[in-house]
Amino acid sequence: MNMETNGVLAPPAPKRMSEMSLSTVMMRDILLKTMFRQNLEMVTEIAASVCLPVPVTQELIDLTREQKMLEATGTLHAGSGGEMGYQLTDAGKSRTLDALSQSEYYGAMPVPLDVYKEQVKRQSIRNIQITRDQLTGAMGHLILPDDLLDQLGPAVGSGRSILMYGPPGNGKSSISNGIRDALGDKIYVPRALEYAGQVITVYDPIVHSAAEEQVDDPNSLRRTGNRYDTRYVRCERPTVITGGELSLEMLDLVYNPTARTYQAPLQLKSTGGVFIVDDLGRQAEPPQALINRWIVPLEESKDILALQSGEKFTVPFDTLVIFSTNFHPNEIFDKAALRRIFFKIKIDGPTQEDFLKIFAMMARKKKMALDEATLVHLLKKKYPTIDNVYANYQPIFLLDQMTSICDFEGIPHQMNPDLLDRAWANMFVKEEKIVH
Repeated sequence: MNMETNGVLAPPAPKRMSEMSLSTVMMRDILLKTMFRQNLEMVTEIAASVCLPVPVTQELIDLTREQKMLEATGTLHAGSGGEMGYQLTDAGKSRTLDALSQSEYYGAMPVPLDVYKEQVKRQSIRNIQITRDQLTGAMGHLILPDDLLDQLGPAVGSGRSILMYGPPGNGKSSISNGIRDALGDKIYVPRALEYAGQVITVYDPIVHSAAEEQVDDPNSLRRTGNRYDTRYVRCERPTVITGGELSLEMLDLVYNPTARTYQAPLQLKSTGGVFIVDDLGRQAEPPQALINRWIVPLEESKDILALQSGEKFTVPFDTLVIFSTNFHPNEIFDKAALRRIFFKIKIDGPTQEDFLKIFAMMARKKKMALDEATLVHLLKKKYPTIDNVYANYQPIFLLDQMTSICDFEGIPHQMNPDLLDRAWANMFVKEEKIVH
């Protein structure tokens, strides 16, 4: 039975070991290492730790007992419903130490990469139907021109790449975050993947915010235990935001030589969600090189990763990539790269009318009364000195500066032309030569 949440089909829990698509030796070794490292004896505790249903865990324990690596402790634990306890035999301990020398990984059983590919299809970012209301709701705190939502809606709904460009300080980052908030549904992220006997950890609490789990009511008639495969964590659609620190090697598998396991790169962690490359053009790598690295994933919906051995393999690439830059696209990309970015959206500064709306909204939030003389001074005297170029960040900047000056001078929060001049002086640095 497939369970559905918010339109996403959940991965069904395995009912027996044969459904796991993992080698028996690997499962047995992870069981032994988990019992050894976490000092576990009870089947229910072990099942919770390896993230398998109790019957499948019991089947694995029975098989390991047949191989004389586990034995029953002979004591029924009263506190746990008369459960039988199990412990490692000497042969089991020796096998465990051997297994730990090959890989320190223990805990949740990994999901085979091919099985995960099926789940990615069930929860693809390209399946999302996003409405104007959802997008407006998520962007409600921003004052945006109407035609911008006309462009953003189809771009987000397609799950394809988006390039946002335009002068700094106009909310490209806020819009990216708004897009993420508009997605709204939940998906399933594997704790770890298995490929060619290697373990790749994926779930990352920094990137993935786990949704509230539904706790079963033991008195309820309809128990819902094991509603889905708990080797996955039910999460919000993930968002990875990188800026000037992004380098090409951050998009490769990370090998931990001590634990002998791999960690998924950023774009694999963001599967089913959004990957934001902020401030494109500020990285050490040239933008063209970064875009070249994304060409195959963007075109073919798959990415190519390499193990330590040099063996290459493909993983799903199911991510809405948003590039954001203060440069004109023609300055940083060639035509071939631009052709591969599906939507190009210019995010410009506000009109004078929108600027005033933002200023008034922010002043209301800051509980600072609007003053007509100050606004006239701002629009007639100050903005002409910078060719009347408005930016979305300026109202909040000026209001914060005036608040700080009022606090320093010990006067109630207010605006007047004199305070505005002092605030304005901090927004721009005068062009001058510093003599060293």
